[in-house]
Amino acid sequence: MSLLSHVQAILALPVMVTIVIPGVIILTTQSVNIGWSLPAPINGLPLLIGALLIGLGLLLIVKTVALFATVGQGTLAPWSATRILVVQGVYRYVRNPMISGVGAILLGEAVLLGSRSLLTWFGLGALVNLIYIPFIEEVGLEQRFGSAYSDYKRHVPRWIPRRTPWTGG
Repeated sequence: MSLLSHVQAILALPVMVTIVIPGVIILTTQSVNIGWSLPAPINGLPLLIGALLIGLGLLLIVKTVALFATVGQGTLAPWSATRILVVQGVYRYVRNPMISGVGAILLGEAVLLGSRSLLTWFGLGALVNLIYIPFIEEVGLEQRFGSAYSDYKRHVPRWIPRRTPWTGG
């Protein structure tokens, strides 16, 4: 996969979902309450929690994009998907670290900015993924990777990480 393919996928998916759409939501709703109207000094707590969530989300996205490129020989985008099943790194703990990363960023933005509109966007994204991943994405992965994906799916949870890394595969 070319660098251009990776950049296009990143711009089309996580950048659109975590930066462009939230930016439009904030500009159109103006629903920002930084510090949540809490008294000092606890009004800094939402900023800290939001920043930590965003940092965790960025870390997960960077790690998954790197694994898709180096191990999977593909991108995060369905139109240029990986050719090899990725079961290394963060994928040894949880099956959907990219979506977890995006979710952490969206939740972090909502907390950091004190925005109910962004919290709604996070909830909508979670709902879409709760339907899309098990009924469409995982079906496609089972068709592409067969028993290797089925075995992986049996041992690695979809959303909540394992305590220890899965060593199969």
